[in-house]
Parts: sequence; C-alpha cells; structure tokens
Amino acid sequence: MRVAVFDLDGTLTRHDTLWPYLRGWTRRHPRARFWPASLAAAVRFPLDRDRGRLKADLIRAAMGGASRSEVAAWTADYVAGLGDAELCPGALVQVSRHAAAGDRLVLLSASIDLYVPDIGRRFGFHETVCTAVAWHGERLDGGLASANRRGEEKRRCVDVLRERHPGLPVTAYGNAGSDFPHFEAVDEAVLVNAGPALRRRAEARGFRTEEWREPRPALST
Repeated sequence: MRVAVFDLDGTLTRHDTLWPYLRGWTRRHPRARFWPASLAAAVRFPLDRDRGRLKADLIRAAMGGASRSEVAAWTADYVAGLGDAELCPGALVQVSRHAAAGDRLVLLSASIDLYVPDIGRRFGFHETVCTAVAWHGERLDGGLASANRRGEEKRRCVDVLRERHPGLPVTAYGNAGSDFPHFEAVDEAVLVNAGPALRRRAEARGFRTEEWREPRPALST
C-alpha cells in the first residue's frame, strides 16, 4: 500500500479547471462587472505575480455573494459534465490501478474547494487537499481562506500527508515545474503531459515522465 498524490489541472484534466468553472457560472448568472474586473486582474498579474490574489479577484468578480445552494447546484452540473474532452484517459487508468492496489488516493490541487472535492469524490479519491475559499455565512465571499496550494505550499501539504501516513511510500503525479518542490519530498515522482524542455528538466532530477493525453478524434463534417 502507498499514498498516490494526483494533481488536477493538466494532470487529471487536460487543462485548467477554474476558468471554465467561472465562465460556466457567468453564463447562468451574467454580471456586467465580471469581464472588466477579469481584465483588470489579468493586467495586474504580470506586475505582482500573485496567483492567489488573481484567483480571489476572479472568483469575487464572478461569484461573490452567491448562495451555497446556487454554488452547489452549479458545481454538481460542472463536475458531472467533465467528459472525454476535459479528462486525460491515462490519468483515469492510473487512478484505477492505484485503487485496485488498495492505495490511498489523494487529489492535491491549487484549484478551489468549491468543486475540487466533488471531482475527487466522482473519481474515487479518499481525500482532497486544495485551496479554500471564504464564505460569509451562506454567501460566498470569494477571497481565499487558505494558502494557495501551489509550489512550496504543495510540498508542505505532502509533508503533512507523510506525517499522517507514516511508513507508507508516496507517489506524486503532476504536470508543471511548480510541482517540482513536492516531487522532491516523495518516493516516486512522475511528470505527465509536459513539453520537451520540462521533460528534460524532470529527467535530470530523476523524475519519471509519461504522456497521459490521447489525440482527440477529428470532428466529422
């Protein structure tokens, strides 16, 4: 038995999940201020490089003030709608292999707890660790209620997992250079779906590399 830690965006899924989640919400709940606020946040990001602030600004602009029931309804539809176009088939195979071996499955993501736990439950993960979003009672604030689970913060989360599961080897899967800090803290690290330059960097550090995406079939005409 081991602990298998999976990243979400670009690892279990083909692409980012936050932007499609917010965009889908705004289609149901249009807000005139969303696009101007999003543009302002995007313009500021190259100056401060604060991904947590960018995330919070986008969530507040799109969903600030939403009720728990509204958020839950959209999350259920969003998660149920994740299909072949969004998911990496190789990731699902690897999740199934770990499950069959009796391993503990952990979904570790910088994405937010409005939907990551639901994705984890859909695919049989035993627990999720992700970025928490703040509420005011029954209404969504949209600011972050935890550290942004990225980079060194992911490593800290892995350290906590190791303390909770002493003696169990840990395998981690991720797709980005920002995953390297927590890769250094596990027994086996696998970089997936990366380009040639990042694969070379990973292999130089002793990390295995794999490709979990499949070419999508051409659209029929």
